[in-house]
Formats: sequence, structure tokens, C-alpha cells
Amino acid sequence: MQILPFRGGALVCFIASLLFVASFCNADAKTVEVVGAGDCADCAENNLEISQAFSGLRVSIDCKPENGKNFKSRGSGELDKQGNFKVFVPEDLVENGELKEECYAQLHSVSAAPCPAHDGLESAKLVLKSRSDGKHEFGLKGKLRFSPLTCASAFFLPHFKFPPLPKWNHPPLPKFPLPPFKGFHHHYPIIPPIYKKPLPPPSPVYKPPPVPVNPPVPIYKPPPVPVYKPPPVPVKP
Repeated sequence: MQILPFRGGALVCFIASLLFVASFCNADAKTVEVVGAGDCADCAENNLEISQAFSGLRVSIDCKPENGKNFKSRGSGELDKQGNFKVFVPEDLVENGELKEECYAQLHSVSAAPCPAHDGLESAKLVLKSRSDGKHEFGLKGKLRFSPLTCASAFFLPHFKFPPLPKWNHPPLPKFPLPPFKGFHHHYPIIPPIYKKPLPPPSPVYKPPPVPVNPPVPIYKPPPVPVYKPPPVPVKP
């Protein structure tokens, strides 16, 4: 009867120690995510909906090590209907709140082919957006602008081509003889022709001759009458 409380207390202490160890281990855990958005450059010109242009497109986070020459993929994700994406990358890429490697976001078509960037490589570079409680959120300097002509989505996949139909190898159908046609020896057609009464010729429409328009009568003005003034009379001093 006295052993049960002891066992219950030991169980409580064991659970408390497990929670303490788990909280201590999670204190140093970091979450590193990359958020961004794509932008269709000429969807409005081609009357293409945005959800159709983003269907099936993926984005990968490619990083270049300090001592390496080739890029390595650190994570990938799919774009939603609005073109937004979120990709989680390994936490060892971050040191003291900054990326240890030079990372960029690369857009891929539905056939996994890399899409050319309209705004250059600098707009796809990762930069730190926020950091709080072990969570590091990185974003892009701009948006991943692309053209549906060079970055095809699932909407532009070719239709399935069915195999051709097999050739018809069966023998031809037999030809049955028709009964002989019996003529009735009519010297006139069975249905008399229908003659239409010709229409009368259209009556001519006479228009009156145009009335000649005489030019306007010119108005002559008399020449101005000169005004003569008497010469000035000299004044004697």
C-alpha cells in the first residue's frame, strides 16, 4: 500500500525530466525557410490566367559553396495558384543569422527544365527577411519573372496521342445482284416542269435635270471722291 505513491512520484519525475531534456534540445533547433513569389511577364497579353501559368512549376534553392565551383540544390518546392512558394532548407546553411553560401532561387518548368530569368540572376538572390525565436526567413530581392513561352506549365502539356487504328484485313463484303430495272417507256417526263412567269422590266426612273447655278453678281463700289483742302494762308508778323 505504501509502494504505489512511490511509483507514482517516480513516474512524475521521469516525465518531468524527459520534458526538460526535450525543451533543452529544442532550444537550439533552427527553422530556415525561403519564401517568394513568381510573376508571369506576358499573361495579360496572351489572355492567360495566372493559375494556368503557375500550374506544375517548381522552384529550387541552389547554393554555391565557398570553395566550390558548381551549384548544389538545397531544397525545392512547388508554386501555388497565386505563384507563391515556401521551401525549407537545411539549418546548417545559416551561421550567426547569415547564409554561409551564396544561394539563388531557380524556377523550373513542368518538364524539370530550368527557366530563364527575365530580371537577371541578382533578383533571384536570397536575402534575410526576418529572424525570431530560432526561425530564419529568407526571401528574394525581387520576383521570379518568367514567360509561359519559355517556361511551360502543366496547362501547355501536349495532348496524348493515341496509337493508329489497326488496318482492316477482313475480306470485302459480297456484292449481291440487283433486280433489273423495268422502264415504263414514257415519252414525257413524269413530273411536268414548272415555268415561272417572267417579271416585267423595271420602270425607268427619270430625274429632273440639274438647275444651273449662276455665279453671284459682282458689286462695284464707286471710287472715293478726293477731298481738297485750301492752301494755308501765310500770317504776316
